[in-house]
Amino acid sequence: MSKRRRVPAMAPEARRAALITATLPLLREFGTAVSTRQIAEAAGVAEGTIFGVFPDKASLLRAALMSAFDPQPALEALAAIDPRTELRERLCQAVALLRARMSANENLMIAPRELMADDAEFHEQMMDSRRRIAAGLAALVEPDHDRLRRSPGATAQLLLMLVAVSVHRGFGGGGEFGDMDDEEIVSVLLDGLLVRPSPTSSTESAF
Repeated sequence: MSKRRRVPAMAPEARRAALITATLPLLREFGTAVSTRQIAEAAGVAEGTIFGVFPDKASLLRAALMSAFDPQPALEALAAIDPRTELRERLCQAVALLRARMSANENLMIAPRELMADDAEFHEQMMDSRRRIAAGLAALVEPDHDRLRRSPGATAQLLLMLVAVSVHRGFGGGGEFGDMDDEEIVSVLLDGLLVRPSPTSSTESAF
């Protein structure tokens, strides 16, 4: 019988971070029904160790949610996109990373209603996260602002809405818009929905 893997002794903050890291994939898979025993096994610690760092399971799950919706990794990834790249390619890269983030957190969207219903700090973090990601997208668009009929900020908001409807079931994901890929999302933003006639059709209509 294999023994449980044990991790070396850690400082409280390091232990807290390790528990959050172990909790996140379980929270995504099982939701708030995940048990502290499952978390302890994933983290390689005794179950009682959790309560030496967090007062209860709900506190750990709240901390994991705060971590999942932390915008900093997405902001750093957006900032790393080369601004010299053509606008369409820049936006495709941005859409790919934002869809990956949203998809990873899709199953967590119902958890705040159970854990954070009255948590003003969490709701403020969510609003701040959206603002900061929109600002990161606007900065990505800024070099081409003179080519767009809307401001970089408005363009960023429209792109975020398109990404959201392609991912989140509550916004249409999995239905009419669930099959949109990165390139189509960017095309809808930059080109609209009108299907351009083929050169053959244009030629025929001229006669």
